[in-house]
Amino acid sequence: MLKDIIAARPLDNYRLHLRFEDGAEGTVDLAQTLRFRGVFEPLRDPAFFAQVRVDPELGTVTWPNGADLDPDVLYAEVTGEPIAFDETAV
Repeated sequence: MLKDIIAARPLDNYRLHLRFEDGAEGTVDLAQTLRFRGVFEPLRDPAFFAQVRVDPELGTVTWPNGADLDPDVLYAEVTGEPIAFDETAV
């Protein structure tokens, strides 16, 4: 699938509004899915969470400490489309 994220805007309560290269956009609630442990622990601080950026090379969201999220998972969350797996690669 791999749809690149081209814009991200932090919202209150650990939510992100995302726009993808194909025009799909919507809000994901990371408070419901993200465990704030390890590399994601700093994101618990709303000021740090708000530092989210789009990495154009990776096509996903990142934070200054190197944390990033899988764009396929985020796309599926926004669109409701299941993640497609390439069974020949298994």
